[in-house]
Amino acid sequence: MTATPARWAALAVLRAVRGGEFVDQALPRELAPLDARDRAWTRELTLGVIRLRGRIDHVLGSFAHRPLDTLDPDILDILRLGAYQLLEMDGVPPWAAVSQSVELARPGHPSATGLVNAVLRAVRRSGGSVEGPSRTADPIGWLSTQGSHPAWLAERWIRRFGIEGASALIDANNSRPPLYLRPVGIKVGTAVERWREVGIACERVEAVPELVMLDEARTVLDALARVPSIAQDPAAALVVRYVAPEEGAIVADVCAAPGGKTIGLASGTGSASPRLVLAADASIQRLGRLLENLERVGPVPVRVHVADARKPAIRNADVVFVDAPCTGTGTFRRHVDGRWRVGPGDLMALMALQSQILDGAATIVAPGGLLVYATCSLEDEENDGRVAAFLERHEDFHLESPDGFDSEFLDDGMLRVLPQAHGFDGAFAARLRRRE
Repeated sequence: MTATPARWAALAVLRAVRGGEFVDQALPRELAPLDARDRAWTRELTLGVIRLRGRIDHVLGSFAHRPLDTLDPDILDILRLGAYQLLEMDGVPPWAAVSQSVELARPGHPSATGLVNAVLRAVRRSGGSVEGPSRTADPIGWLSTQGSHPAWLAERWIRRFGIEGASALIDANNSRPPLYLRPVGIKVGTAVERWREVGIACERVEAVPELVMLDEARTVLDALARVPSIAQDPAAALVVRYVAPEEGAIVADVCAAPGGKTIGLASGTGSASPRLVLAADASIQRLGRLLENLERVGPVPVRVHVADARKPAIRNADVVFVDAPCTGTGTFRRHVDGRWRVGPGDLMALMALQSQILDGAATIVAPGGLLVYATCSLEDEENDGRVAAFLERHEDFHLESPDGFDSEFLDDGMLRVLPQAHGFDGAFAARLRRRE
């Protein structure tokens, strides 16, 4: 017996992620040779293992009889794949989960097949029921194991949101996100009609009516082929609406890649449409995704160039939009590897970069113009803290609240979207008006 191609693909993705590649890059490449059914199964297995790694490792650690970090990395990933199948995938026969994991280990690690077999059989017998940290006595330990998040993040979020709020946030991060599409160059109602005509079940998002939610993620390719559109979470769409450039404005999007918000801005908000969006990013590779989407959705007023946001290449823009590099702690349900990538040291480094970008962006805002700072982070240091520090350095700017914006998402005039409160990704934005 040999391991199935789907399981080999899952292991290949985990290897790539372990080597530093983003799962969003590795997964499509490894799924490409598989048929549609195997692609869906492998996606569930791979993303599930990454999402619940902390919980799975806690179970495995109860039966491995040696520290997990002393195992060969391939063997540890094989154990994770097997354990996830046993504990989370009801359609997989337990014997297959165990035997196929043994076959994954056999070619490169024949001496470890006995360990894989013994540990996974013990997991199967346990049903995943092992003693763990107490929610009341050790909430950080409980959230880092059962909740599958790094302990430093669990500790931060407990301090900010309390144990109930942190638990709700982590539960939201461990849920599977819906797929939302934003039609481009076509009315949303018309897009819904076209999708339903070909049997794609979908509905408009009440809180963000410019978006449509698909009932099944597997229909996304058919949906994109039928209607020019981009994938966009409601939190990102709310940021676009919060920017709200006026009719005929020149908008400089200085951290544009990968470009979802850029296209949203160029498509217009309400009855107003900008004259031009100048989209820049320091990485030509990252701008490639924006260019691909622009080619696919058709003509929108966007011009793309490579530039460092700390030293913008234009002057006197009506609106300058800074979608700043950040820890991304608001998007962990959608980017499942993000929670394992970011560390406390990253927060400090990003805060410094965010301030530098804001200072650079401020130089190109026209008198009376608008600077909008946004992140997909939940951390106060990256959000309110960066805005307050900027205003201390730049007395010619002041914070303003948008007119007619849904108050549910506003906090002292700033946009704040929380996964545990709103059911979307997390987002933050602030409007900073330059005085005449």
